[in-house]
Amino acid sequence: MAEHRPCTARNETPLQRADRNFVELLQELRVTQTGVQILFAFLLSLAFTSRFEDLDTVQRVTYVITLLLAVLAAALFTAPAALHRSLFQQGAKPRIVQVSSRLATAGLSVLVFAFSGSVLLVVDVTTGRAGGIAAGAATFVVCVGLWGLLPRLVRRAGPRAEAAGTGKTTEEEPARGDVRIPAPLRRTVGQPSGLRGAAAHREASARHQ
Repeated sequence: MAEHRPCTARNETPLQRADRNFVELLQELRVTQTGVQILFAFLLSLAFTSRFEDLDTVQRVTYVITLLLAVLAAALFTAPAALHRSLFQQGAKPRIVQVSSRLATAGLSVLVFAFSGSVLLVVDVTTGRAGGIAAGAATFVVCVGLWGLLPRLVRRAGPRAEAAGTGKTTEEEPARGDVRIPAPLRRTVGQPSGLRGAAAHREASARHQ
């Protein structure tokens, strides 16, 4: 059986890394699935309320589209579990992680529109068309900012913070037990003996003057 080289960051094999990534992905999906389930249950219950008959054509179209988007998001978020079950014990864990990550990203993209559509529908029914459009647009902007732009900003600020944290001063303190060497002598360390002798002669001449 071929051995896998460990990764340098966590000292783990590629298969161990795939297992860890898949577990982390499942934890993320549990959080998102809760929101999708609540939204889907809310949308299903709307069709059986007394005020549903009073909805106009635009509101009914918004409701149907939002309901279908919620179903699509739920299908995308549950697809990794079905994929893992279908390819169980077939040595495809790294590929499963890659495909599942793309499915989760697609599910989040669909969920943005589902959230925006549901807010648009509710506010439209309660306050009016203009308020519904404004609330739906605001929901869309908030979701895109938190789910899309914020990770990019954090990713971009990461290397800068690491570079600032690893910055060194111009003159480091000597370690315990080391002897501090004066700056003029440090410049002569590592030079050939002839150059060191010439430098010492110039310093001695300067002191006698």
